Amino acid sequence: MVHINFGCSIAVFTLVSTATADCTRASLLAASENYLTAQGTGDLQPLFASDFTYLENNKTKDFNSSVLSSPLNITHNHTLLDTIACATYTELVITDPKKQYLIGTQIHYINTSGTSLQISMIDAIVSTTGDWQFNATKSLSYIESEDWSPLPTSSQSTRTYLLSTADAYLDLWGANNASAHVPWGTPCDRMEGSAYTGKGTPTDSCNVGIPTTIQLPNVARRYVVDEGMGCVSVLCVFQCMRNAPDSHEFRVVDGRLRYVHTMTVMRSNA
Repeated sequence: MVHINFGCSIAVFTLVSTATADCTRASLLAASENYLTAQGTGDLQPLFASDFTYLENNKTKDFNSSVLSSPLNITHNHTLLDTIACATYTELVITDPKKQYLIGTQIHYINTSGTSLQISMIDAIVSTTGDWQFNATKSLSYIESEDWSPLPTSSQSTRTYLLSTADAYLDLWGANNASAHVPWGTPCDRMEGSAYTGKGTPTDSCNVGIPTTIQLPNVARRYVVDEGMGCVSVLCVFQCMRNAPDSHEFRVVDGRLRYVHTMTVMRSNA
């Protein structure tokens, strides 16, 4: 079970697992495949635990009125598996001409001892037309040029290192920006909505457009970590962009930052 505590003006999320977090990569992979199949029909209810919580763009919401309750024609997806937190993160790209989306979903599961995992919480950042640099078709073209295959053991980093890398990057916007040491890689490519720093050269950098002065910090961070993929997903509140709901996904290869994917929701009615 996942408990969520809300502050006064900004949601503060505290994730506490009260179920046995004995989740293997195989069980999480099967659960994520069940989710993707169900998302294609919009019928996710059979996957939910009895005490289910849904968050969309940092707000609790009735799932039946959510974007995810509708069938989505998924063009692209990739998933991270976190056996420690019993959670997954899935990046979805929907290029349907009727309605396009970039969606980042952290899904938390409970282990029901012998049966398939049940979803205790879906925490989704749902971006669409009107959000920061949004163009799903353009984003897809960049994603398809990247390498998100599993890493050999020699290229993997520890869970602690992946978390510290993500936090160092996000701390660039807070009071700790001067002490934030990001292990920048070269090349490194960052995608913000559909804006892309990469030019396809060996000197591509993610260290562009980074603030040089102290700004409001990125808070309410929630994490999913996959050491085998060298990845960490962070959902948060991006305070310097009008408290925007935000998703950052980082990929670290050989100890250096290789890719950053972001989704930032700017619509006032989201």
